[in-house]
Amino acid sequence: MRISTRGRYALRMMLDIARYGGDGTPVSLSSISDRTEISHGYLEQLAPALRAARLVKSVAGRHGGYRLSLPASKTTIRMIIEASIGPVCVVDCVEEPESCERADLCECRIVYTLINQRIAQVLEEFTLEDLLDPSWITEKGTDLERQLVRLEGAPSSS
Repeated sequence: MRISTRGRYALRMMLDIARYGGDGTPVSLSSISDRTEISHGYLEQLAPALRAARLVKSVAGRHGGYRLSLPASKTTIRMIIEASIGPVCVVDCVEEPESCERADLCECRIVYTLINQRIAQVLEEFTLEDLLDPSWITEKGTDLERQLVRLEGAPSSS
């Protein structure tokens, strides 16, 4: 699964709203655009999907904008990604077995299903609040740090 630009930008937009509108103050698309360097036009395309998923509420008026519908601690990364790009799905046959004539016979389908489940678990495990305060990394312990080091291509300390 590849998280598209749309998914990454939706996450950046939601982080900005959580950071600058955490007290319920509406955050304008213009200010989000300035801080995140995402074009205003692109944000205008993302906002309806996030609103339809009930992740943000729009506030009309001169000092309007967007605010979170849920607390940052209750807004998972999965909710944001799925609102912006659709369900986590590495191959179509996992969600729609009828899309593949081999779905019932496929030896690989179980692996695809497990991959989907694990990706969904990771996206569900983290919230906007976690990303706003990176101290959670140390709370997760050295195992997560080792995984991050391995991903970055640095030699492992184990």
